[in-house]
Amino acid sequence: MDLDFGLYSRWSGYATLGIFCFTLLAFGLKWGFRFRLVGITGFMGVLTVGLLGLSLGFLDRGAVEGSAPFSRVYDNGANQIVILVKPDVTPEQVEATLRQASQTYFSYGRGAAQGDRQMLIRARTLIHPQPGQTQPLYLGQLQYTLGSAPDSAVIQLDKKALAQLAKNQAQLSRQPA
Repeated sequence: MDLDFGLYSRWSGYATLGIFCFTLLAFGLKWGFRFRLVGITGFMGVLTVGLLGLSLGFLDRGAVEGSAPFSRVYDNGANQIVILVKPDVTPEQVEATLRQASQTYFSYGRGAAQGDRQMLIRARTLIHPQPGQTQPLYLGQLQYTLGSAPDSAVIQLDKKALAQLAKNQAQLSRQPA
């Protein structure tokens, strides 16, 4: 379902202006229900402003080419996020996915956080070194200053973790299906 709140707010604005003109006409002709129209006009104004706010809130952040699907597994609401990627991810995809996560979860509201002013987004995956054993593996992190755009972010990939991931992927590819 495609929600185009910009279109909805525009038509709601037209309807609000129409109701407002009708309200003015009702006052001019001293109709008995003219005060009810004031309430309807006020409600339509609030509805229009709400739809306009929704149209501004769902801005498309765009996709980073080469990023892998991810899910947010931890977010303290201020300056730390952990995302989970699939265990078949490549180092290039980890970097692109960290950039995608920084765009997806960027908010100026996070800049109001107290304490550390550095936003930290970490990427992890889960590997299974032995049957019945699950190990989280942190592959890299992205860091930037809160309150500024994440374009100047610093990305650090964990070479040891990526080597361990490649080893795990090689083991999985050798196992019979």
